[in-house]
Amino acid sequence: MKKIIIGEDIVKAYNEGDEKHTVLKQVSVEIKENEFVAIMGPSGSGKSTLMFALSGMDSIDSGKVILEDKELSTLKDNELSEIRRTKMGFIFQQPTMLKNLNLLDNILLPSMVDHNKKVKEYSEKAKSLMKKVGIAELEKRDITQVSGGQLQRAGICRALMNDPEIIFGDEPTGALNSKSALEIMDILAKINADGTAILLVTHDVKIAAQTERIIFMSDGKVISELKSSKYNGKEIEARINRITEKMREIGI
Repeated sequence: MKKIIIGEDIVKAYNEGDEKHTVLKQVSVEIKENEFVAIMGPSGSGKSTLMFALSGMDSIDSGKVILEDKELSTLKDNELSEIRRTKMGFIFQQPTMLKNLNLLDNILLPSMVDHNKKVKEYSEKAKSLMKKVGIAELEKRDITQVSGGQLQRAGICRALMNDPEIIFGDEPTGALNSKSALEIMDILAKINADGTAILLVTHDVKIAAQTERIIFMSDGKVISELKSSKYNGKEIEARINRITEKMREIGI
């Protein structure tokens, strides 16, 4: 299976006053095509920082992040932006959308950087994606007129507009109730089944139980992994128990 992203000995540190705090301590990970991966760990373990490093949204102090034989740290800002725009999709806990635009226009906006396609083509694709995630009837709604779950579905549509090879999600269900969270995970599972790799940062065992590989972090290091088969809607309780036991075993 092809490796989409390779992280080798990643180190990332921040200055906190007169002290230097190392968040990632020589972390090495690989994400393969069509994988569905979760990163778990206590607050401050470095899980979000690792996701931002792998996606090129944050620089690293040493080590390498390689996407399709390209080392991200060697790229110019415009080259890195182009890769993020065409190869990656992003879903955040709180989707950032403009209040003066309706839901459809918010989905379209980031893709309009590409001037080689017509607005009509983008619009048709966005509407198709909205139908796919169950919000087709909301295209003219303002973002204040929809629920958090519907807004997150719009965020997923936006992430898919350029057919990314991988989607990064930073606590994408963290602000949702349990019903909406499960609905979002069902959508992500279908996206993954269609061939898109997904990497999620989550603290929720129920969410992680629906992925096929879990990377556990603590104190800036990867300390363990847990692998499962693709989730098919069954044995969720067994998966949750297995993850809980693993977390207890490794002390997080």
